[in-house]
Amino acid sequence: MATRNTDTKVVTGKVRFSYLHCFEAVAIQDGQDPKYSVSLLIPKSDTTTLRKIKAATDAAKKAGASKWGGKIPANLKTPLRDGDAERPDQEEYKGCYFLNASSKTKPGVVDQHLNAIIDSDDLYSGCYGRASLNFYAYNAAGNKGIAAGLNNLQKMEDGDYLGGRSKAEDDFDAIDTGDVQQETEDFLG
Repeated sequence: MATRNTDTKVVTGKVRFSYLHCFEAVAIQDGQDPKYSVSLLIPKSDTTTLRKIKAATDAAKKAGASKWGGKIPANLKTPLRDGDAERPDQEEYKGCYFLNASSKTKPGVVDQHLNAIIDSDDLYSGCYGRASLNFYAYNAAGNKGIAAGLNNLQKMEDGDYLGGRSKAEDDFDAIDTGDVQQETEDFLG
């Protein structure tokens, strides 16, 4: 039986977005084509999403066998990785699997009410949401594997910024302009 797109498509449960580039395509390394991308942090407790990813990865392997001479290679690279093992120094990866998804086409980005998000301040690394992905086989420059294509993102809720960024209103207290004048006079003597 032929593999259908629905066999390789996954809509995740609630995940955390990291290394998010959904408003502007970015080349991760010099010489690469710019792409829209995200690293999805998937809680190990989300067995439903993990089961869907495994099934879609298996379907992509079957669909991609022709790219590998009709056989599925034993050392095939797959997109799902263990955050505890590969990123033990990054607290946000603890207790999570992660995968990187990318696309040359800009993903659709909506909020929980399906309203388009157009302001990059509203969706950032650290937010929680869902992702629509499509898994596919590749055979490029001697590398063989399954990759995750980024289709769309849905923001569900805010989270702490990843990478040290913060909101201005979180960094400062409101001040009375009289306080500023007094501080200036005290400083100048």
